[in-house]
Amino acid sequence: MPWTIAVGGKGGVGKTTISGLIIRYLLDVGKTPILAVDADANSNLNEILGVAIDKTIGSLREEVLNEIKNLPLGVFKENYLEYKIQEALVEEKGYDLLVMGRTEGPKCYCYANTILRKYMDVIASNYNYIVMDNAAGLEHLSRGTTRDVDVLFIVSDPTIRGVRTAGRIKTLIQELKLSIEKVYLLINRVKNGLDEGLLNEIKNQEIELAGTIPEDSQVLDEDVRCSPIFALPKENKVVVAVGEILKKTMEKFRC
Repeated sequence: MPWTIAVGGKGGVGKTTISGLIIRYLLDVGKTPILAVDADANSNLNEILGVAIDKTIGSLREEVLNEIKNLPLGVFKENYLEYKIQEALVEEKGYDLLVMGRTEGPKCYCYANTILRKYMDVIASNYNYIVMDNAAGLEHLSRGTTRDVDVLFIVSDPTIRGVRTAGRIKTLIQELKLSIEKVYLLINRVKNGLDEGLLNEIKNQEIELAGTIPEDSQVLDEDVRCSPIFALPKENKVVVAVGEILKKTMEKFRC
């Protein structure tokens, strides 16, 4: 079974950039093949990775519901949807990208989601690692559309309000009884370490801190240029920090 890393957090904290850096680290250390899943309705993981997308799972649901009643004789619904999912995969060197796309509309998607869950597991079996960039509400996790998660990194900015938001996400996970082995907190864009008040709030929220990621103007500059995450030099302090956190985490799990 693949080892699955999910990244969540409120908007604007840099979780998609961190998801891209996790994928980059896994590629750099030869942990392939990887399935990258963009599970945020505001999909832009492909931009961080520097790849173009044509189809999303959201659009596939519409196609399936519109076409499934008129399939040619001998074409089974399950085979048709499996083909469509494979069609949505963007294949790159060392990893593939699957974009979940927008949230569901007024139609009933129960059948499509049931088949999708089945074939997501089939697809997942082809990879050693899965990296999932989630929206703050963890919609695809709560709906069960995507598979179980080994590690969830909740990303926060270095503020008490941000850490409290991370705490609410952890509470949501517990209330929904989601299948997540371990939840960690990541503090992003840290300038001069964490002050005592913030450390106390992390303790109050009872979330284990996996590490901090420094603020870096080079990351911001590349983001403004819409450059892929691979444009950052390997010695960049953000690249190094994410790599060290991933290495430490994977050693704990012996992955």
